[in-house]
Amino acid sequence: MAKAKSIYTCTECGGSSPKWQGQCPGCNAWNTLVETLAEAAPRNRFSNAAKASTLQLLSDVRAKDTLHRRTGIGEFDRVLGGGLVAGQVVLIGGDPGVGKSTLLLQALATMSTSSRAVYVSGEESAEQVALRARRLALDLGRLELLAEIQLEKIVATLEAARPDIAVIDSIQTLYSENLTSAPGSVAQVRECAAHLARFAKQTGTIIVLIGHVTKDGALAGPRVLEHIVDTVLYFEGDTHQSFRLIRASKNRFGAVNELGVFAMTDKGLKGVTNPSAIFLSGHTGEAPGSCILVAQEGSRPLLVEIQALVDEAHASSPRRLSVGLEQNRLAMLLAVLHRHAGIACFDQDVFVNAVGGVRISEPAADLAVLLAIVSSLRDKPLPKELAVFGEVGLAGEVRPAPRGQDRLREAVKLGFTQAIVPKANAPKQPMEGIEIIAVDRLVDAVGRLR
Repeated sequence: MAKAKSIYTCTECGGSSPKWQGQCPGCNAWNTLVETLAEAAPRNRFSNAAKASTLQLLSDVRAKDTLHRRTGIGEFDRVLGGGLVAGQVVLIGGDPGVGKSTLLLQALATMSTSSRAVYVSGEESAEQVALRARRLALDLGRLELLAEIQLEKIVATLEAARPDIAVIDSIQTLYSENLTSAPGSVAQVRECAAHLARFAKQTGTIIVLIGHVTKDGALAGPRVLEHIVDTVLYFEGDTHQSFRLIRASKNRFGAVNELGVFAMTDKGLKGVTNPSAIFLSGHTGEAPGSCILVAQEGSRPLLVEIQALVDEAHASSPRRLSVGLEQNRLAMLLAVLHRHAGIACFDQDVFVNAVGGVRISEPAADLAVLLAIVSSLRDKPLPKELAVFGEVGLAGEVRPAPRGQDRLREAVKLGFTQAIVPKANAPKQPMEGIEIIAVDRLVDAVGRLR
């Protein structure tokens, strides 16, 4: 019997190589080639007998407004851009046990009252899914279940049933009988996802794929998987805490970078209507190194506590560590603080943390981070009712942040009476209940702390 031929496939771009290499020859990524079985090329792939497709003018295409189908979970609908759209393919990934299956089972149970919904389980048996649903006290009167991992059987069942929405849990467990590689391999994941995406577009069925993640937090499988689908969601959260965050990194039917906040309870995931409360510390008094940032996640302003700890370095190389914030930006901000405010931290260890496990990526957090560092270095607490936002440039200027008025209104709603903001974000008319301190240079903001 002839030995099966092996090739090496890149998990990033899907390219192949006849032998293992440290760097992918296609995308130049390092250590991404994994061994897979070579698939036989189909005969007459480029046959001249194929019929040509019909061209049409784009101006003749009648575009219809997309109607969003709500899931019944407000925070989930927010991240999706208002709900799900017919024919949409959604990919949701997250760490094991973070609550992906629980959230989608809750959404399907709600949607099944008005739509035909199918839950395809490839990881759990029908009994295990039923036990979880019973524990969550869900209404499962019309929710249909299919425990299967073979792609052809799943597609045939969905074609016969024609549901409005189907959840595949998970894409890494499926396999196609047309391929000889194991489930979860690059070829299987790519082929199964592409086949399900074609089915969704042809029939109008909403397909939701649950995906595994690697130890680095990226979705497992080929990078092309994220290009195939319409929406990519990431489920974040520490298993030691009850709060979960869900973000959209790609959405063809809505805005990206929206944030949904959930609390894990014994009855499943519950939406948090006031997420700012969970990102603010529980201490009652003023503490050095603490500054309240008014961040913007999509269309939602959030108040997040930024904590900094500055301590004397006991090694030749001071440490720079940030949790929830970009570490390279922290080093840059410390250089700006030294050059334009005259405050040096070259002999100090600097630790910065965003409370609550939230990740802040917008540059409007710069000013809050620097004020928290100065507060810790001088051991002088900031006012408890003070909120801050603003981007700091390399020249020491404080640049405006988008949607500044929305941020200020959120701060007023939560009882803050002072705000240090960029001069360009200062309202033209005084806002009731809050004192606006407008600054255009970093040294001006630091001077307010003396």
